[in-house]
Amino acid sequence: MKNQILSTCGLAATAIVTLLCFLIPVFASTPENGEEAMGRRFARQAVKDSKQWTTTDHKKMEILNKNFTSGEEITKACVSCHSEAATQFHKTIHWTWLASEDKSDLRYGKAGFSVNNFCISGNAMEDKGCLSCHTGWNQKGIQGEVNCLKCHNSSGFNFDEAFSDVKSFLEGDDPETHEMAKDIQQEIKKAVTQVTFPERKNCGDCHFNGGGGDGVKHGDLDTSLTKPNRTLDVHMGTDGKNFTCTRCHTTKDHHISGRIYTNPAVESHKSLIEDDLAPKITCVSCHSSTPHKNDSKMNDHTDVVSCQACHIPSYARVNPTMMRWDWSKAGKMKDGKPYVEDGEFGKPIYKTIKGEFKWAKNVVPEYFRFNGSLTSTTADDVIDPGKIVEVSRPVGEKSDPKALIFPFKIHQGKQPYDKIHNKLLAPILSGPKGFWTTLDMNDAIERGNKALGIPYSGEFDYVETTYAVPITHMVAPKEAALACNECHIRKTSRLASITDLYIPGRDQFRLVDTIGWVSVLGALAAVLLHGLGRFFTRNGKED
Repeated sequence: MKNQILSTCGLAATAIVTLLCFLIPVFASTPENGEEAMGRRFARQAVKDSKQWTTTDHKKMEILNKNFTSGEEITKACVSCHSEAATQFHKTIHWTWLASEDKSDLRYGKAGFSVNNFCISGNAMEDKGCLSCHTGWNQKGIQGEVNCLKCHNSSGFNFDEAFSDVKSFLEGDDPETHEMAKDIQQEIKKAVTQVTFPERKNCGDCHFNGGGGDGVKHGDLDTSLTKPNRTLDVHMGTDGKNFTCTRCHTTKDHHISGRIYTNPAVESHKSLIEDDLAPKITCVSCHSSTPHKNDSKMNDHTDVVSCQACHIPSYARVNPTMMRWDWSKAGKMKDGKPYVEDGEFGKPIYKTIKGEFKWAKNVVPEYFRFNGSLTSTTADDVIDPGKIVEVSRPVGEKSDPKALIFPFKIHQGKQPYDKIHNKLLAPILSGPKGFWTTLDMNDAIERGNKALGIPYSGEFDYVETTYAVPITHMVAPKEAALACNECHIRKTSRLASITDLYIPGRDQFRLVDTIGWVSVLGALAAVLLHGLGRFFTRNGKED
């Protein structure tokens, strides 16, 4: 009987929460004075649409209207006016690929000991396949010149290919090829002057394709965000606010806000209402900590639950994202040749040079407490191969006021590790002696670890791993945000993994539930007894 009562209590609590979900917006939508709260009005002004202006027309700059024979020459022209740009940029993580400004600190960063469980490692910039995303010319890494046009050009022109063609066409004595070289030079000149603030495609060329392909690493960043609609992302939608990346990822001296390593996104909860110089990187920055209308119950959640948790109901809503990469299956041949097998989304589920993959769309995130920082397992950390290795996991505890319940993509992997030293390994993948060419994993590992300066025992195996990626893009419109009963429900709550928090409708507080139901049943019994008493008394008088 007691279990039945408690079960009924849970159902009642769920019903009450569901009812509140319908009532709260009704009461919250009409403030007493009928006016919008001042803080919310200010926040709305902070993200008001505005066309960026400039005082320079690069098409009229004489230094850019000449024949260029290399990317380095373009950079020299840029810094002749923007004298501090290259010096500033050389100190950023986008250039060094190291988290620390101390270049001898190799612990974190793609050019250091950091590894992941998809493309594995950058091998101190020795894996040239990774350098297609580095902001330097000709894949020279930090030894080359900064490629300003990587971020500040809207033409989409392939400068590297054009310079290679010009050089080839000018080598001989054929007048026709010389004319072709002149035509390409004109195309280069036209493209060079299309200077702009970074646009979504500039950032997306690397970040949409992180980990080796479209949607591989990030579940909330892929090529569908190049020109998204409002339904996919309410901020970036071309039929809505049409924000570029730099609208939120503000920059100082070329250091871009929002980096997990160097500038955690939630380092400050200040809004632009409190400090108009605060980085515009958190939701709170523009929307304040009370983003909903006056007296809305949802405002009581913002000190515990991130905005993303409710406003990003799922990720990979247009393009699929990779959910698992198994390197242990790499190397298989078909008819003696490497092969590729595609799956239901038109994405590869097997590649000889990379192994086996799993993809998914419309994925429900996993939720963890998160204070804006991730802890990582590097190639120099000792692991326990008997357990699933967390290559990256969120940091945050209930006692930490900066830690909020946050959505994540958890990418699963199976990757090589050193059986003797118990450390994750970093094979060289690209190039003539990389694994993609030789299919010799042991040799690729030797070369990769040598580049990092980390000893390799010569014996390797594969270990199961996970990698946590925060979900913070693909923000849905408010009408598509989560309903209350997505979390406040007994068996299918999205927050089932958050066990250190009492959630009405999901959890039972047996003593309170019992007292409540005793009170309800007692009141019901009293009403019934009173009614029966009136009935019999009235009947007695009639007799």
